[in-house]
Amino acid sequence: MSNEAQGQVTKMKQTSAIWLVPIIALAIGIWMIYQYASKTGPEITLIISDASGIEVGKTEIKSRNVKVGVVSDVKLSEGYDHILVTAQMDKYAANMLKEDTLFWVVKPRIGTEGVSGLDTILSGAYIKIQPGNSAVKQSHFTILDVPPVAPPDAKGLRVVLTHPQAGQLSVGDPVIYHGFTAGRVENITFDAQQQKAHYQLFIFEPYDELIRTGTYFWLNSGVDLQLNTEGFKLRFDSLESLLGGGVSFGVPEGERAGDMISDSLTEFNLYKSQVDVKEGLHRQHVNYAILFDESLRGLYPGAPVEFRGLRIGSVEKIPLFKPTLDQGIQSNSLAVLIRIDPNRIFEKGEEISNEQFSQKLMTEFKHGLKGSLKSGNLLTGALYIDVDYDASGDEYKYQTLNGYDVFPSKTGGFAQVQKQVLDLLDKFKNLPLNDTVESVNKSLGGLQKTLISAQSAVDNINKFVAKKETQSLPAELQQSLDKMQQTLDGFKVNSSAYKNLNGALAEFKQAMIELKPVLQQINEKPNSLVFGEDKVADPIPVKGTK
Repeated sequence: MSNEAQGQVTKMKQTSAIWLVPIIALAIGIWMIYQYASKTGPEITLIISDASGIEVGKTEIKSRNVKVGVVSDVKLSEGYDHILVTAQMDKYAANMLKEDTLFWVVKPRIGTEGVSGLDTILSGAYIKIQPGNSAVKQSHFTILDVPPVAPPDAKGLRVVLTHPQAGQLSVGDPVIYHGFTAGRVENITFDAQQQKAHYQLFIFEPYDELIRTGTYFWLNSGVDLQLNTEGFKLRFDSLESLLGGGVSFGVPEGERAGDMISDSLTEFNLYKSQVDVKEGLHRQHVNYAILFDESLRGLYPGAPVEFRGLRIGSVEKIPLFKPTLDQGIQSNSLAVLIRIDPNRIFEKGEEISNEQFSQKLMTEFKHGLKGSLKSGNLLTGALYIDVDYDASGDEYKYQTLNGYDVFPSKTGGFAQVQKQVLDLLDKFKNLPLNDTVESVNKSLGGLQKTLISAQSAVDNINKFVAKKETQSLPAELQQSLDKMQQTLDGFKVNSSAYKNLNGALAEFKQAMIELKPVLQQINEKPNSLVFGEDKVADPIPVKGTK
């Protein structure tokens, strides 16, 4: 047997070291997927009306300026009525996605509360998230048009105001208390069944303690301009309410504040103005129908009913009813519905029943209490109803109209003045104006002739004055005056003419003294110059008797 070499067969390894590369790559990939899956949060859908400023892969979702997600897709809805924004949230943001979580777009805004979002001018808009506190999780949300006024856990109080009309307030409008901003309007809805608008307010702490059961809310226009029967009134509120309006609240003077409100979303009525609030305090009232035969132009619902300057009620409806076709309108008086408030007249009037108040007024009707129209403002022509006693002595007769007691009335002073003016115009119309005008024309004709004659006389005088002889008269008159002055100068005290005249007067005086006895004798016996003076014998004394 030959010795042959035999080969040794060994089994070679089939696995090469090159396979370590893909294994390591696979492990890294699995690790990366794990890391991505462990860090990636849920995907959410956001509904927005306008995608302005939203960009896929760029627009971030932030909470307190920390990124918690990013927009991954933007598309139109199937009905093309809104935008669907898909966002990928981080894993640690999953606990933020609750039923009451809020989203809104942060971008530059100018509103009643000021300017915000200026930091997004360069960086671009982003979506801000406000985490909720609800236990119910959610993945579909609607992005708010404006930022929320306060977070759900903010300290304060939420109340709801109701008003028949929408559009009275806007989201973000201030809630004012004595000039301070005490809250904001945060939501507006409309109840189609009740036909009322609901305005949700958030009252900041500590102003929430001011909200009581007796609190009233009224619209705040910023500028209150009134021109009515009470005159002209102009009132300004805060600058913020002047620019954006808002709502004010408070407790009317003399009213109880009531208990503090502890329940959230308590409803209150929203009044048009503070004047309407005061009117709303008089809940108890009695309605009356009052008839007028004069024009009601200038009388409007809400016009005051006054008793000697004090308001006791207001006008409710004008007219109370309209006549039918069979009744016609020629002979019917116009009926007005008024309300009389007992607590405006009597102390603690709310304790008086309507029946007692009606009986009391009926007694006053018998004493002559009546209503009449009066002008409250000559500039606007506004009217009001004045109530006072009438001394005419007309007997009161109880009447009803459309279920209301009739309030006695009389013709107002304004109507009486109007009637007197019309009567005066009628008298003026009946005057013989044609004859008067003709007589005036004749007088004017005679006056015209007189003026023509006077003008002729003036012309003649002007011609006379223009003559040389007339113009020389002043010079001749001056010469005559100069000569007279020279003559008078000759009679001075030291002049010879004055001395001669003085001597002549002395001689004349002496002559008069000498003639005085003669004149006296002639006066006593005028014939003494012819027959001479009788000689009277001396008286002889009578001899006495023995």
